[in-house]
Amino acid sequence: MQPGQHALIIGAAEGVETFAVQIAKAFGAQVTGVCSTTKTDLIRSIGADHAIDYAREDFTAGRERYDLILDLAGNRRVPQLRRVLTPLGRVVLVGGEGGGQWTGGVGESLMWLALSPFVRQKVRLLMAAIRKEDLQTLKALIETGKVTPVIDRTYPLSDVPEAIRSWERGHARGKVVITV
Repeated sequence: MQPGQHALIIGAAEGVETFAVQIAKAFGAQVTGVCSTTKTDLIRSIGADHAIDYAREDFTAGRERYDLILDLAGNRRVPQLRRVLTPLGRVVLVGGEGGGQWTGGVGESLMWLALSPFVRQKVRLLMAAIRKEDLQTLKALIETGKVTPVIDRTYPLSDVPEAIRSWERGHARGKVVITV
């Protein structure tokens, strides 16, 4: 991200996504988060400039264009995301829901990859790679207070099943922590 660019974080109030909102803000981006009605206040509180309630507004039908879309929800079609990308914009896909019989949840990712050589907009599939430089950057952002872990609730080890059920229902606002 470059200062002044526009970032769209889909699923912005979950665990990893709350970090993405804060990191994009720390790099000077204008950040829009997409989340449920009950979580719009949370993403604004961690730095998002705009919050879109996906139950009330379809961000793909709007006029706003984004330089970066981080899609952690994985439930938008390629043409929908391309419509709101700038001409040189990038999409980062993390996982995916649903999918076909043979492709499972990666069908949209495969479609993006097939389309990429023919368009200026680019897609990246997020693959975890731990690099020392990235960890040092994250450490500095945490130490300066620009990034703060958002913890929804802590559960004792004996309540792991309840923690998982809460997370599966989409009730978590940030990370769910298990204490040992």
